[in-house]
Amino acid sequence: MNTYKRHRFPPDIISYSVWLYHRFNLSHRDIEDLLAERGITVSREAIRLWCIKFGAIYARRLKRKHRGYGDTFYIDEVFVKINGKQYYLWRAVDQDGEVVDVFLQAKRDGAAAKRFFKRLLRSHGEEPRKIVTDKLRSYGFAHRELIPETIHSTQQYENNRAEQSHETTRVRERGMRWSDNSEFKSVRQAQRFLGAHAAVSNLFNLGRHLVSAQHYRDLRVSAFSEWDRAVA
Repeated sequence: MNTYKRHRFPPDIISYSVWLYHRFNLSHRDIEDLLAERGITVSREAIRLWCIKFGAIYARRLKRKHRGYGDTFYIDEVFVKINGKQYYLWRAVDQDGEVVDVFLQAKRDGAAAKRFFKRLLRSHGEEPRKIVTDKLRSYGFAHRELIPETIHSTQQYENNRAEQSHETTRVRERGMRWSDNSEFKSVRQAQRFLGAHAAVSNLFNLGRHLVSAQHYRDLRVSAFSEWDRAVA
């Protein structure tokens, strides 16, 4: 089945637009202008629809090819407002900064923590060796119920990695307040955006500050090759 059937624009323009949107803090209007500078006239509404449809498709393909996560999960939750209502965004990253999962829920009680832990176990395929959280009691409840053999640390400052990982979402949320974007106006659309954003971030999470310039360039070439396969 042709993924791009009945779309007027060629696949490379569509995939490039979706990549820009999920890779950088750009609005649909920004991408419209970037394409216009290259002589490509496309409306921001078309770009928005591409990002909704193809972002989810690309994310599923990238997740299927993901090389796997580490054995330590750093877990945290922050509140976000969606259409004027407060929700909690649960996020887990591994020791390499890879996003294991993001999940929006209306509460942050024990039942919500259990649902998130079950998603993590499905994503990881096995129990992590260690989880790091803050002192929210809901985490302890889910830990005892689902993964009692896993080490559970709540030491102060140890969970900074998870807390810092929320910053990219906060940046996008602030930008969306004044832009034409609509992802944070419904739970479904927000979850879809966050999933695609995490998949793209993981692919290009290359640890630039940890490797030599040449090694980074080689990793970037590999990441773009993987991206090309996902959007083909």
